[in-house]
Formats: sequence, C-alpha cells, structure tokens
Amino acid sequence: MPRVADHDARQGQISDAVQRLIVRDGLHAVTVARTAAEAGISVGLVQHYFTAKDEMLLATFTRVNERFTARVGELVNRGEVAGRTIAEMLRQALAELIPLDDTRRAEFLVRLAFAGQAAHNARLAAVQRETLAHVRARVARAIHNGTACGEVPEGVDAAGQALEIVAFVEGLALHRHIDPDGTPDSAVLAALDDRLGRVFTGTCRRTGIS
Repeated sequence: MPRVADHDARQGQISDAVQRLIVRDGLHAVTVARTAAEAGISVGLVQHYFTAKDEMLLATFTRVNERFTARVGELVNRGEVAGRTIAEMLRQALAELIPLDDTRRAEFLVRLAFAGQAAHNARLAAVQRETLAHVRARVARAIHNGTACGEVPEGVDAAGQALEIVAFVEGLALHRHIDPDGTPDSAVLAALDDRLGRVFTGTCRRTGIS
C-alpha cells in the first residue's frame, strides 16, 4: 500500500509541476528536463513515470478533472444539505469550469493546452471526447432530475439542452480567458443564470434530488 501511495504522490508531484509550467510559460515550456527541475526531482525519475510529453499532459489533464469532480461533489453535497434547487447546484458546478479565480484559470489553461495537443493525437482526442461526454451526461442527468421534481417542464430534451449548455459554458470560459476585463464575474454568472433559467423554469416539489 505505501508503494502505491508513493507512486500516486510522485505522479501528482510531476503533474503539478507540468501545470505550473503551462500556467507560467505555456505548453512549449513543458519538457522532461524543465518538468524535473520544476518538480525538484531528477530527469531519470520523471522518465520512470512518463516516457513522453503527451503522457505528462494526459496525467495533468486527468488530475485537473479529478479535482473538478471532487469540488463539484462537495458543492452538491453541501447544496443538498442546504436544500438548494437543482438549478442552483448546477450553476455552481458549471461555474467551476470558468476561469473566475487563479485555481480555475490554471485548470482552464491545462484544458486548453490539452485540446491543442488532442487536435493532432488520436489517443488524447479520445480522452477529450470521453471527458466532454461525461460532463454533458452529468448536466443531462441534472435536467432529468429537474423534470422529476418540477423545476424543468415535461418534454424538455435533456441531452440536447445539455449539449447547448455545456457549449455555452465553454464559450463563456473562453471569453473570460481572452478578455477578463470585458467579462467580469457578475456578467459571466448573470449569463449563466439566464441560460439555465430558460430550462429550469419551475419550482421543485421536493428536495434531496441530485
């Protein structure tokens, strides 16, 4: 067990170093040598865990997604305890994809770098598709749950709306990244509320649905 824990910790140390390089200097700065220096370990140790730059980027992308998933899980748990609506919890979850603070900005830059590499790498592209499908499925499930409790009208196409909502959020995230001064927090969150408000138009008849 300690060896597994040590292995995971070392991979995490390397992935965190990759993220810092991407945020500070861009993807071009990510090399085995620079990653080793950033992580404070030897080149040989980095090569023991990762044989190529794409492998390091994939591990970093996966780590970012795990952190996002964990945060969303915590938000949903707290929201259920507080009796928040499904729309409110979905709004909080989707806001985690938008670079509204340093943590989310760093994660967004990793996703952006990964998307660029995935455009020319079939394996990375497959991971990207699976990740996107998972996010859309989570949103569709929230819409289904909203229908069950009365927040969403009957007959709404959950899958279709999930696709549109996720694409909308990705657009907001990109605009925020490109022009942060022109897209303040209040405007971004108001736009997100408006988009969700077109789907979640009712009042929940009961609580505890997630």
